[in-house]
Amino acid sequence: MTAIAPAASITTTTTVAYRPGKKMNTALWTVQILLALFFIIASSAPKLLGAHAAVESFDTIGWGQWFRYFTGLVELAGGIGLLVPRLTGPAAVGLTITTVCAALTQVFLLGAPALAPFPLVLAAVFGWIAWQRRDSIIAARELLAS
Repeated sequence: MTAIAPAASITTTTTVAYRPGKKMNTALWTVQILLALFFIIASSAPKLLGAHAAVESFDTIGWGQWFRYFTGLVELAGGIGLLVPRLTGPAAVGLTITTVCAALTQVFLLGAPALAPFPLVLAAVFGWIAWQRRDSIIAARELLAS
């Protein structure tokens, strides 16, 4: 007599990709391109090129000019990331964190709480982009996990 072993249970996980509709995708790309241009040209360039206002701001912050370069590079990378389909979600997450930190810096280190709403609005927009582009975040996470 032979014993029959119970069938092994096989579990698989499938990730359902979220893809925005055509109109939403067009709106997202429009916003991403505009924000990428803003962060590359108007935000990171002055920091990386040593514009007087940027140097003064980072002197006031008191963390040294290395932090100005670091912030400029983060903003440049985020701006470029918004233009690369596989990086849109992760770039939006990074820029969400960056803009929240910018708002906190305005309030606590620069003593200019009236300037904090602009980066917070940007953070909300980047949060929306990250949510809409969550498939690229999941793909990046799976790539890093393998």
